Amino acid sequence: MIYIIMGVSGCGKSTLGAVLSEKLGLPLHEGDNFHPQDNIEKMARGEALTDQDRLPWLLKLHELIDRERCSGSDALVVCSALKRLYRQILLHGFKALTYLSCQDQEIPLSTPPDVFFLFLYGDYDLIHQRMVARRGHYMKADLLRSQFDVLEPPLDEENVLPLNITRSITDMATEVEKHFISLKSSPTL
Repeated sequence: MIYIIMGVSGCGKSTLGAVLSEKLGLPLHEGDNFHPQDNIEKMARGEALTDQDRLPWLLKLHELIDRERCSGSDALVVCSALKRLYRQILLHGFKALTYLSCQDQEIPLSTPPDVFFLFLYGDYDLIHQRMVARRGHYMKADLLRSQFDVLEPPLDEENVLPLNITRSITDMATEVEKHFISLKSSPTL
């Protein structure tokens, strides 16, 4: 089982990931650690990343997710995954881009049953407050609006567990733990 913890910057992805890693005993892969240095410098200057900037980063994370899935391991991956295209690249790599170039196909690539998106969502003002208060992160609070502007919330068909960030981290982690246990006990996986 792979859980991709997603949402805009400042929503609590890394904090939830650390709690879940401890609680479930799963490895945690922090997506920020996979950004090319150019991306980090761009965000530190207050410049929003483009799709082209994100592509090498998403492909690195796809390789990681694919490796974990192929080994049969369970893992947590923290990644904003703001657009459906980004989520498709995380799951299918270059195949997602090839699919997009074929205009005659109507059915999107499916989400594998062993991958779930934990979508942390919340109000802009609350998240902006959190970002202003945090220290030591290269992502500037001024960039939050750009993330909300491009955010495409995941659909149910993408295997999503939505988590409202007004809840406590403990409460969200408990819900994910119950979800994890129910899926692990399911004979279909």
